[in-house]
Amino acid sequence: MKKNSKSKKILTVLALALVIAVSSLGGAISDRLFGYRLLDRYFKRQNTGGESVVERKIVSEESVVIDAVEKASPSVVTIGISKTQTLVDPFEDFFDPFGFFNYPRRNQRQPKEVEQNIATGFIVSKEGLIVTNKHVVSETEAKYKVLLNDKKEYEVKKIYRDPTNDLAILKVDSPAEGFPTLELGDSEKLKVGQLVIAIGTPLGEFPNSVTRGIISGLGRGISAGSVFEGFVEQLDNVIQTDAAINPGNSGGPLLNSAGQVIGVNVAMASGAQNIGFAIPINVVKEMIENFNKTGQFSRPFLGIRYRMISQKEAVSKNWVEGAGVVEVIEDSPAEKAGIEVGDIITKIDNRKLTEKDAELAKIISSKKVGDRLSIVVWRDEEEKTLTVTLEESR
Repeated sequence: MKKNSKSKKILTVLALALVIAVSSLGGAISDRLFGYRLLDRYFKRQNTGGESVVERKIVSEESVVIDAVEKASPSVVTIGISKTQTLVDPFEDFFDPFGFFNYPRRNQRQPKEVEQNIATGFIVSKEGLIVTNKHVVSETEAKYKVLLNDKKEYEVKKIYRDPTNDLAILKVDSPAEGFPTLELGDSEKLKVGQLVIAIGTPLGEFPNSVTRGIISGLGRGISAGSVFEGFVEQLDNVIQTDAAINPGNSGGPLLNSAGQVIGVNVAMASGAQNIGFAIPINVVKEMIENFNKTGQFSRPFLGIRYRMISQKEAVSKNWVEGAGVVEVIEDSPAEKAGIEVGDIITKIDNRKLTEKDAELAKIISSKKVGDRLSIVVWRDEEEKTLTVTLEESR
């Protein structure tokens, strides 16, 4: 009897162990396949083991954005403008349209000092060099200031405007300890679909606002300008992103996931949502390097306005693909070389120009003042080779 009782106990223990093992296995399988967590009621999960792959990915991406923003924010500034404007009293002659009464005029047409936050910039040197867009600081008679994330204000002492790109460098007096600076990335390594983060002061009211998105396209050509200044400029080879960029974000940094600047926010597409553009940071790096060497902007100048002609358009109109010249600047290197309105530039130094690789501006900016270029143009249904000597930008 004792043996039978002992055997029954052993069998019961083994059966119970088998049930637990099968339940655990079933729970694990159902958890992986269907998301069920059958044993959670009896066995608490470890925090690290309880997250799904999706949960871990979301948390990881959030951490990347948070880290990049915390790293960059101290170096992002709001740019304000101070200028004199003549303000008109909207109630002028409203209460006394016929002059029956001799009411004193109430500040009508009086010049007043107006201050407004208009855009964004970011610090690139401890000594107080700040990058922004040229159209942001286009009013030469106005005074500008920068407001840091810690609410400290600094008056802009000097402004250096790039004549060929919508870029400018502002100089402010730095404190003894210097300014925090942003690390500059490499825009040549960008990929479509890459995570990006924009920081700025949208509408001039919300400093250090953060948006995120992806790179939607590369090598775009746009007409950029400012809602505040009414200035428009043609830009080539810019970055397209769906990160929200609003008026006031102009001049702010577009960051990669490491918190490095890979672009300068410059414009948004009017009449569309989630289409913004940024100037590649490598253009800015060249500008800063040139500025540090010479103390000014010295860039090569060709002297044309053009639009890219696609292969489809070329076939339909019996033309050729390339850069169609719509204007030649008087007394420019282009005019001196014989380039004419209506020419289509197909090659520069044996590099073919296509709509996909619209690199005319990029090629010119990579050259130096005084360089001689071989330019092939299509005119009157035949090709002509011209030689252009680049001059300094005006």
